[in-house]
Amino acid sequence: MPTSTLSFKEQILEGIPEVLPELKPYNPTINHAPKRKAILSIEEEKLALKNALRYFNKKHHKELIKEFKHELKTYGRIYMYRLRPDYKIFARPIEDYPAASKQAAAIMLMIQNNLDDEVAQHPQELITYGGNGAVFSNWAQYRLTMKYLAEMNDEQTLVMYSGHPMGLFPSHKEAPRVVVTNGMMIPNYSKPDDWEKFNALGVTQYGQMTAGSYMYIGPQGIVHGTTITVLNGFRRIQKEPKGHLFVTSGLGGMSGAQPKAGNIAGCITVCAEVNPKITQVRLDQGWIDEKITDLNELVTRVKNAQTNKETISIAYLGNVVDVWEKFYEANIHIDLGSDQTSLHNPWAGGYYPVGLSFEDANEMMAINPKLFKTKVQESLQRHADAINKHTEKGTYFFDYGNAFLLEASRAGANIMADNGVDFKYPSYVQDIMGPMCFDYGFGPFRWVCASGKPEDLAKTDEIACTVLEEIKKNSPVEIQQQMADNIKWIKGAQENKLVVGSQARILYADAEGRMKIAEAFNQAIANNEIGFVILGRDHHDVSGTDSPYRETSNIYDGSRFTADMAIHNVIGDSFRGATWVSIHNGGGVGWGEVINGGFGMVLDGSIESSKRLKQMLFWDVNNGISRRSWARNEGAMFAIKRAMEAEPNLKITLPNIVDDHLLKDV
Repeated sequence: MPTSTLSFKEQILEGIPEVLPELKPYNPTINHAPKRKAILSIEEEKLALKNALRYFNKKHHKELIKEFKHELKTYGRIYMYRLRPDYKIFARPIEDYPAASKQAAAIMLMIQNNLDDEVAQHPQELITYGGNGAVFSNWAQYRLTMKYLAEMNDEQTLVMYSGHPMGLFPSHKEAPRVVVTNGMMIPNYSKPDDWEKFNALGVTQYGQMTAGSYMYIGPQGIVHGTTITVLNGFRRIQKEPKGHLFVTSGLGGMSGAQPKAGNIAGCITVCAEVNPKITQVRLDQGWIDEKITDLNELVTRVKNAQTNKETISIAYLGNVVDVWEKFYEANIHIDLGSDQTSLHNPWAGGYYPVGLSFEDANEMMAINPKLFKTKVQESLQRHADAINKHTEKGTYFFDYGNAFLLEASRAGANIMADNGVDFKYPSYVQDIMGPMCFDYGFGPFRWVCASGKPEDLAKTDEIACTVLEEIKKNSPVEIQQQMADNIKWIKGAQENKLVVGSQARILYADAEGRMKIAEAFNQAIANNEIGFVILGRDHHDVSGTDSPYRETSNIYDGSRFTADMAIHNVIGDSFRGATWVSIHNGGGVGWGEVINGGFGMVLDGSIESSKRLKQMLFWDVNNGISRRSWARNEGAMFAIKRAMEAEPNLKITLPNIVDDHLLKDV
């Protein structure tokens, strides 16, 4: 029976079809992943084909081998476009999924949200964001995974090996329903070309952070983090956002949130982007106010905005290096500067060099990758030089965790401090998010209303706001600002129209806030006021990620290059009640540069849910605070002592502080 005649539920249950669906035409109007460079030897190409064909009955191999060879040559990967489903992929209400387990149905919902055309950066290549942040490597993996999830019961666990569903294993009701790993390479095989090679072979993938762990909620997640970052950036330079200028770049998956965040913060935002398709998408979505293609026009518009103290977001369709250089020439003062191009993936579309058109750059990276790498590094040198000129005039520049400073340093850019070890500029974690949020346990707590009903989301917003306001009444002065910022955020969440895809919300909360909000949700579910709620967070959090140039960049005891915290985090979450857990190599700063873990948890209104959320959320936050406290971070020492007072069973090793004068003669 042809796949197209089957209903949505029937197609899910079918998995990989016995009768191959018809070939689908390549849709050039969709934002596609760039062609990946040819890196496999002839023998390795044969291996890649064998690896892809093992998903299919032998009777199909003769037909598919030519097709898959064409995909490998044309796109640098075997995506199996033919297997892309006929149905529309989006986060359906949980009841719409054919599933024996409600927990599994919730995971199906989240997977489909990650691959929604309105959410994903390259949906037909199964890339959610960041240029290479994949949910799966090919459509056969998607189909097989969805079938397993539909069939599994609450005494089974689905094991995922970098996009490949290894299978269902017997477990128990309190075990995770899914355990996900992505890109967990032997350390010596974690260089960028290793990703290119092993991903092309079909044996691993780059899960980014919330892409490969099924917890992406569209750009809303980073809208909140960027809003907090921009607000605190202006506080740091003692300026009100209104009428002051924030310059950055990138409008893709995560970076697309920057203009919206600038509007919420109340500043002038100029965000450069070279991709015309994604720029238009952001304009159509209302995430930017205006699009400008001419530098002279941009200069005039920004000067007017500064004079009139406007709150405005402007996308410049072009290269950000040109913007920095033109603004210096035109004597436009930039108050805050950053960058959020995908520099964790610099040679495969994450960063586009100045002086090349978008089309020419895409062609060069596939046909002449060596020259493309040279062009990128030359561009980073110019980029850094332009930033340096502005910072000499008072601009506050911070690295927004996209490996900008790291890759610029590797390119030989003038980006190092006088000691030759540190960078000239801080990461936003070092200066803003680390000491102000992470050390105190505040991080990106998020939830999704599984019913798909906007009224459920509105009710959860109301619940969360009430809980935070109650906590704030008795919270210590050290966290009053964080509480106030998040109460303001949640009150404005509806009017800012942040939902793209699932009915989801995010706010920064500490362990107390997360547990109390989650418990209030669980009680509302028990009272039939709302449907099921799926809890999660960004991996970019207090204890989910070990990343020496981002999440743990404000760890100064020498341990920031270790990954014990992230590994312990995901192990601890798995036996404390998480519905699914994930651990990844790579993330916002690159393959081999970070280990990060995440989770999902389904609240169903039961007593068991109440127990699980308290056990897991307490650990999920305080694991990281403990590590930060041991590193002698002042805020974390305060926070972990407070946590021990609240929980008698918590006993943490505290550091003894050495007097600096004792070290002078050592």
